[in-house]
Amino acid sequence: MRTLREGSRGPAVQLLQLALNRAGAGDLALDGRFGPATRAALTAFQEEMGLRPDGVAGALSHRALMPWYTGYLTHRVQRGDSFWSVARRYGAKPEAVLAANPALAPDSLPLGAELTVPLPFSVVPTQIDCFAELVGFCVQGLAARYPALHSGSIGRSALGRPLRSLRMGRGANRVLYNAEHHANEWITTPVLLRFAEELGRAAAEGGTLLGTPAAEILDYADIALIPAVNPDGMDLVTGELREGRAWEEARRMAERYPQFSFPRGWKANLRGIDLNLQYPALWETARENKFALGIVSPAPGDYVGSAPLEAPESRALYDYTREFDPALTLSLHTQGEVIYWKFLDLEVPGAEEIAALFSDLSGYAAEETPYASGFAGYKDWYIRQYRRPGFTLELGRGVNPLPTRDFEGIYERVRGILVLGALVT
Repeated sequence: MRTLREGSRGPAVQLLQLALNRAGAGDLALDGRFGPATRAALTAFQEEMGLRPDGVAGALSHRALMPWYTGYLTHRVQRGDSFWSVARRYGAKPEAVLAANPALAPDSLPLGAELTVPLPFSVVPTQIDCFAELVGFCVQGLAARYPALHSGSIGRSALGRPLRSLRMGRGANRVLYNAEHHANEWITTPVLLRFAEELGRAAAEGGTLLGTPAAEILDYADIALIPAVNPDGMDLVTGELREGRAWEEARRMAERYPQFSFPRGWKANLRGIDLNLQYPALWETARENKFALGIVSPAPGDYVGSAPLEAPESRALYDYTREFDPALTLSLHTQGEVIYWKFLDLEVPGAEEIAALFSDLSGYAAEETPYASGFAGYKDWYIRQYRRPGFTLELGRGVNPLPTRDFEGIYERVRGILVLGALVT
């Protein structure tokens, strides 16, 4: 986390405000503006933690706040400790502590052992704007709290950020869900993270999702989630990246293509390549279509690059897909409340029927991809390469980026697809 002080702005400030609220140090509006109230709450937290109370969130303050960023802390077992006493000490649920530490016997904790203690709030915040570092905190916290989830990385972005992954389940039915190919569609990232948390919690508590026991889902399926394919672009759109060389280069690209608002209209990665126009599925046709629109050089969106898989983010997802070999893929985009299930005239057996089921669950329309948008996308390549069901979901309605106030409605309509997608093939 960057150093934050009075006058700082952006989603990192929102996360700081949320963490201070979670820690009981304040009751702050999550407005992303570091003002006197945020400074007072931070100073109170610093005093309680024995830190210098300077009202500046630097490395030591961020380290102290880490449990409230990630949703868990680590407790070293002392004499007389039990799962129940440790849970009471931190306000955690005893069953959550039990679930997070399956290798330890609750009645005979070895001295010096480290206990993972889930704190009493959800890991994934959906009321603040998303940014790359927050994705990392969420992935870390979910994997720590829910042993059914395993975290990793499939590669790095153009700016060197890790492309985070979560994987859960032990079944033979492999499915891969990805989100946020396009920077200003970042609201799709917390959708996948919320799904991971909901499934992980249900598995830990013996619960169900849409009437199906979580244990049965994880016995049947092996689910891979790539929640943020374009973390650099996400930071540009949400305002976490607002200065420096990369920002200046992006601004100059945007000046050449004024039809894209800056930075809110940004779709591409930070090299100006549209990641969902990078896959080897008639890429040359996509280039002809976009060049005809005048997008002939790095741009905020719709630039296909100089060759397929030139962008490291698209190459990483391509390589991971080939390694994982899924039976079905879902790609989350915004907006339009539409399900696209087909590539040109390739009709994968069962895909139209699955799309109809998804439509019934969500109320979204199942449609064929418009010709102008139907080339070089991830879904297009997957269907063409594997002849298996691949879907693009256009979540929500409005103008991208969709606001966080739309999140709950979006999630409620798509969560059934995320569950069923793991079970239908």
